[in-house]
Amino acid sequence: MKNILVTIDFDHSEELLIDKAVQMAEAFGSKLWLMHIAAPDPDFVGYDVGPQYIRDSRAEDLRQEHRKLQKYSTALKEKGVVSEGLLVQGATIEMIIEESKKLNVDLIMAGHHQHGFFYNAFVGSVSGEIIKKSKIPVLIVPFA
Repeated sequence: MKNILVTIDFDHSEELLIDKAVQMAEAFGSKLWLMHIAAPDPDFVGYDVGPQYIRDSRAEDLRQEHRKLQKYSTALKEKGVVSEGLLVQGATIEMIIEESKKLNVDLIMAGHHQHGFFYNAFVGSVSGEIIKKSKIPVLIVPFA
C-alpha cells in the first residue's frame, strides 16, 4: 500500500483521522495525501461571482484552507511521514474518486459523523457515498 488518500473537512475532528492515517502509513510505509475539497467556484455551479468583496472573501477562505493543509503536511514530514496536502475545488464525491485515480491511491480514509434521520434523509452521508462509488478500498473512521 503505497498511497493513502485522507479526506479532511476541517470540522475539528480531522486530527483523529490524521492520527489513524499516520498509523496506517507507518505500518505500510505509505505516503499520505491529505485532501480537502473546497466548494466549487460560483461560475462552476452557474452563478455570477458577485461583488469584489465576495471574491476576496472566498480567496481568503481558500488561502486559509491551504495553509491548514500545509501545516498538517509539514508536521507529518517532521515526524518522518511522507505526505502532501491537496486543496481541490469541486463536487466532493466526484473529486475524491477522480483524484484517487490520478494519484494511484490504494486506500481512501474518511471520517464519519453520526447524524440524525432528517439530516441523512436530506443531506446524506459523504462517507456512505464514497463507499458506494469507489472501486478503491475505503476505511471509515467514526468520530464521537
